[in-house]
Amino acid sequence: MARVVPLFSGSKGNSYYIGTLNEGVLIDAGRSCKQIENAMEANGLKMSNISSVFVTHEHTDHCSAVKVLAKRYNLPVYASLGTLNALESGNKISPDTDTILIETEIAIGNMLVQRYNTPHDAAESCCFRVTASDGKSALIATDMGVMLPEIRTAAQQSDFVVLESNHDIEMLKTGIYPYPLKRRILSDRGHLSNDACANELAELVKGGTLRLMLGHLSEQNNTPRLALSTSVSALDNAGLKFRSDYTLDVAPPETRVHSVIF
Repeated sequence: MARVVPLFSGSKGNSYYIGTLNEGVLIDAGRSCKQIENAMEANGLKMSNISSVFVTHEHTDHCSAVKVLAKRYNLPVYASLGTLNALESGNKISPDTDTILIETEIAIGNMLVQRYNTPHDAAESCCFRVTASDGKSALIATDMGVMLPEIRTAAQQSDFVVLESNHDIEMLKTGIYPYPLKRRILSDRGHLSNDACANELAELVKGGTLRLMLGHLSEQNNTPRLALSTSVSALDNAGLKFRSDYTLDVAPPETRVHSVIF
């Protein structure tokens, strides 16, 4: 059975393993190679299980280990053209790494990986949906200022969704970040707030997507309890009961043994 393993999620780095116990892909590699190796081992996974790395965009918290991982394990790297160019120009990938453009979708082993562009302050950011051989699918959708219709449709068609719940708006506004950074985060090319995420989740559950996870929480402008309570409250208001009508968890910032079968 296929599973999603959130290795890391948040301001310090992001990486997800999607696949079986024998074969899978990494979505982003935003911590050190050693940390990702340790996280895989902690979850009973071998690095040899990874067939490829998919990179959503070139920000360090999503690609810091890509250069070393790809070279050490001879892994191909898939991304949009803009992201591949940004990785190369930023020396975040070795010239001899096998880089492959993913335009819409590509088959990897027994899985299908689909790309959806995201509105974020990067060269050409995107998110990925992975469909296993049994037809079940998981979408990892973070780093976007607004929810685009095509991503919403992809989420509605998925069995499991990780959706960004980056910040509490008031915590961000009154926090220590400089004003230009606050404005960037709050913009349409920034990050989804707790409230924006909660509203999306309520509609997803109504449509039948019942397995959910909150991702990419800010360490400065959010807490797991606040993000979770904001979403649960919105779902309660929609007449949907936590752990009865749907499952909802928070992706951990640091590795713990955790996986979701989808």
